[in-house]
Amino acid sequence: MLDERKTAILRAVVQEYITTASPVGSTHIANAPGVKVSSATVRNEMAVLEQEGYLAQPHTSAGRVPTDRGYRFFVDHLAAPGPLDLQASQQVGAFFDSAHGRLEELLHQTTNLLAQVTHHAAVVVGPRAETAVVRSVQVVGLGGRTATVVAVLSNGTVENEQVELPVEMSELRLSAVSAHLQKHLPGSTLDAPRDLPATGDSDFDAVCAAAMQSLATTAAAEPVFVGGAASMARAFDAVDTVREVLNTLEQQFVLVSLVRDVLNRGLSVAIGAEHGVAPLVACSVIVKPVFVDGEQVGTVGVLGPTRMDYPQALATVEVVSERLGRRLSDGSN
Repeated sequence: MLDERKTAILRAVVQEYITTASPVGSTHIANAPGVKVSSATVRNEMAVLEQEGYLAQPHTSAGRVPTDRGYRFFVDHLAAPGPLDLQASQQVGAFFDSAHGRLEELLHQTTNLLAQVTHHAAVVVGPRAETAVVRSVQVVGLGGRTATVVAVLSNGTVENEQVELPVEMSELRLSAVSAHLQKHLPGSTLDAPRDLPATGDSDFDAVCAAAMQSLATTAAAEPVFVGGAASMARAFDAVDTVREVLNTLEQQFVLVSLVRDVLNRGLSVAIGAEHGVAPLVACSVIVKPVFVDGEQVGTVGVLGPTRMDYPQALATVEVVSERLGRRLSDGSN
């Protein structure tokens, strides 16, 4: 554990570097609130912090910058989530007070909101469709043996899944398939649909089974929305770093695995190499689960450079998680 003076100096270095993105010198820190010692004393203490792995000196004549260990100490001991600033609080409140429409649109817009408020990339993992109750089902022919199965669910999701039919069917016959599914499926869930009674028409029953199978496949998927990639492009000077970060943001499976792993480890913040995703080693991720009636149904998070403003990012993710959970709860009732 660092003593009081080293803690104050580390706090001042982290806060200054978050603001300026430039190595921090001892002269500036000597005048920081809570420090108030000579530049020589600050230099000595910064040298000790460097030896202990909390700071690094990128160039011999330059000031210091925080390391991942320095940021971790800052997050664990000095960066409790504060209240959102007034503008951000009003922006979040106005968004959720007026949010309506389909679930996909809500999650997409929530991602944009997080990105706008934090100026970082944002990730929202929505609830799986498998436990939502089916409200309506329709099979729409696309020509030949291709069709789209459309299911409207109780959580506001509209699932669309293209399916290859076992036999070609006329629009009239597909309408009869839709009517058969609509008669028996509403009120059940996609992970436990009601058994469809056989009609005795093998082609008809095979098409119904194909439609059911397509819905079971899409039900297991987690909807993932990513926004704010442009903010990440502006956050780094090195072109190679920008390229690696942007390429990773396009890989939804990686992002879902990342946020799930962070939560499974009992963390809300993973810094640099802590999250184990090599292309994002220059980034930190802040995540928060979304709960509805005590059950986790999704995750919200932001991904930014390790020098992000942790207190405000933590506060934003916490408030958005809570408001999204309330909105999903209202929508499922």
